[in-house]
This record gives sequence, structure tokens and C-alpha cells, in this order.
Amino acid sequence: MLLTPQNRFGRQSTAYLSNWLTDVGLTHDGRSIDQVISLRFPSYAVRHSEHVCWLNHRMREYYDLWPSFKKSLSYRGRLKEQVRRKLVHTVDHFLLTHNVKKLFAQSRTIQERLKRWGNLSSTVVYPPPPERDYRCDEYGDYILVVSRLTSLKRINLVIKALVEPEAAEVNCVIVGDGPEAARLKQQVAECGLEQRIRFTGAVSEDKLISEFARCRAVCFPAYQEDYGLVTVEAFASAKAVITCTDSGGPAELVRHGENGLVVTPEPKAIAKALRVMFEQRDLAERLGVVAQREVTAFTWQQTLSQLLLV
Repeated sequence: MLLTPQNRFGRQSTAYLSNWLTDVGLTHDGRSIDQVISLRFPSYAVRHSEHVCWLNHRMREYYDLWPSFKKSLSYRGRLKEQVRRKLVHTVDHFLLTHNVKKLFAQSRTIQERLKRWGNLSSTVVYPPPPERDYRCDEYGDYILVVSRLTSLKRINLVIKALVEPEAAEVNCVIVGDGPEAARLKQQVAECGLEQRIRFTGAVSEDKLISEFARCRAVCFPAYQEDYGLVTVEAFASAKAVITCTDSGGPAELVRHGENGLVVTPEPKAIAKALRVMFEQRDLAERLGVVAQREVTAFTWQQTLSQLLLV
């Protein structure tokens, strides 16, 4: 695996150029590289005769997040970013039509974005869960949230849901770190939920697997998530997932009442779903078993059979 330059905001042009100039013809010990599979911007600028892009996302601020992003800008900043946005759209379209042999999307959400911005056709191939020793130890007494703590993940919705009377008995563990951590902890304190919500911060792989193994269910209410590996990791641990109707990738995989619950992105609706999972252990287990059975079809062998050109 090669991690190519991405660069911070405002310096994307140099990242595209660096990827374009990256030599991926040979390994470090001189062996020929048969094929390249790129995943996200701007790695699809890498040049190789056998290049497949399995896209996770382009620069979302210039695509689906543009309406909210431009609102945060001054008039002058908006003009500047509109020019950059147009350039990025042009470069991305060229690279994804001329620099890659096949274009795959990691979810229907990504596929729809490609079609909407660029009229690009792609084939959906869902990623399997990362190769870990998932297990189910029990259906414990807490709901698990696993996420980078950013505004798009909407952890604040879970906290607001736990304030609702419907979720008065529900406990929650939040695994992850990020720029919203301090604000979310303050929200928990202001709501008087310190005894019911526990933040673990970033954890080791073993600890993460253990949390998946022991929770009652997983709540993942992100906004328009590209794919969301958390969903399939929960499924692999035989745990149902609560997500929202506008959550993107997770809402494609979760079927309401079959392997999880899909609700509107409102605190009261999430609270009711949390209560159902908390009060009905047998339901949580039944949905989790279905989820685990279904995710077994998501294998790396099956995935690579589609991505590899040979």
C-alpha cells in the first residue's frame, strides 16, 4: 500500500501534481507493479497503464458539501473557492475518464455523486469489514458509537436523543477522537449525562473489537456518509446498527427491522430506536444474527475478483 500526498486545504493543486508525478511502475526492490487501485482524491491522478479507481470520495467541499461550505466563506473567499471548485471538477473528470481503466464506487451514495457531478458511470463494490478477529461475547447494557468526532458524524444527535424521556434508561459508550471531542463532552456535561455516556477516546484494535463484542447494538447517525466501515464491523460482530434515513452508505446496508433500524435524523426518533434495542435484548440479538450472516458475503476474495483486471 502506498499513501500518496493529499495536502491541507488550499494546497490541493500540489497534491494532484505530486500524485501525477509519483512513480508506481516498480516496487522498492525493482519488481514490476501489475496494477494500481486508487481509493480517494487525488490518488487517482497516479499514472499506470492498469489503473482502477475504487472511489471512496472526491473532495466533498467542492461536491455534495459545497452549499454548506460556501456559506462559511466571505464574499472574496467564495469567489476564490468557486474558481478552485471549477478547476477541481475539470481535473477530476479528466482523471476519472482518461487516467483509469475502470471506475468503481464503494457505495450507491458515491455512485450517485459521480453521476450527479460529472455524469460518470461506475460500478458499486461494497468494501468488506477490515480483517480483524470479530466476535460477539454478549448483548450488553450499552449502545456503542464508533466514529471520528466531527460534525458530519452527528454524535450530538445521539447525545440529544439520550436526553429524551424515551431513552432515559439507555447507556452509551463513544469510541473515537476528533475536533468535536471537547464540545461533545461539554454537551454531555450540560445535559447531565456523565453517568450514562462514557468517552473512551481512540482505542487499540483489541479494545475496539472488545467494545463491538460486548455492546447491545451500534448507533451510527452520520450525515451522508460515503460508506461507513463501522456498519460492516458491527455486522461482523453480530450487532445491529441504528442509522438515519439520510446517512448515506450505512442506510444502504441497514434494512429497517431486519438487520438494524433506520430512523429520521431527529433526537426523538433516535431515542425511540435506542429504547427498543435497550428494552428488547432478543430483538437486538435477532437483528444482529441476520446482520452477521449477511456480511459474510462481503469477502476480500469476492471484492478483488471484481477489482483486479487480470
